[in-house]
Amino acid sequence: MTHAYSEYYIENAQRVLAQMLHYAVYDLKMDYDPYILLFLQSGVADQFEKGNPRYVVGMSGPELADEVIRRVTGHGCPSAGEPYYDRSDAYWTGYTLAWYQWNCGCSFRSLFSEVPCSVIADMYSKYHEMDLLHAADEIDRLRRLSAYGDRLGLKRRRELAGLSQRGLAEASGVPLRTIQQYEQGQKDIRRAAFETVCRMAAALHCRPEECVETVHYSGSSAGSSTT
Repeated sequence: MTHAYSEYYIENAQRVLAQMLHYAVYDLKMDYDPYILLFLQSGVADQFEKGNPRYVVGMSGPELADEVIRRVTGHGCPSAGEPYYDRSDAYWTGYTLAWYQWNCGCSFRSLFSEVPCSVIADMYSKYHEMDLLHAADEIDRLRRLSAYGDRLGLKRRRELAGLSQRGLAEASGVPLRTIQQYEQGQKDIRRAAFETVCRMAAALHCRPEECVETVHYSGSSAGSSTT
């Protein structure tokens, strides 16, 4: 595979994306998926994945976060902050994402449409002490499920309501991890307690049965879905 930029830059690119995501989550107090949406909307993600030197080697992580916020909102971050070198969950997530995107050649946009950043961050506790190849294998698995499986009605209804997984969790009182497991097919929502389904349906302004139906898409094969 021909990579978008030289392997000599990948380690720096990993550090920059790691610092950026840590700064966004821990300094700016943003949730993963809303921030990633800004990252995509700003065009910075496109430039980063192409290996634009300004972004992969020319900025610190906090400076990159500031660029993202400034491009979308017109206002920069309160403080550019300092580069962060520890291994928080957010740092690990950014570090892993930069390597995965460079290695597989997919766009950030397509990656996050198949596997939300929050789901990858949730992998931290299991994979952060392992070789990145193990995390990459799990991301590949989730992407295959998304690409070839049907999507559960819960995810589709959540998307139509304009809610993130975390937003649905806060609105319904159903734990975030439980919602992720339903959408990933790790738990069968059809076996969920009726009260749980009703709480999610109320938050999504739909009927309970619409949360458990399977939504079929052209070109997808039969099977359970993921986020």
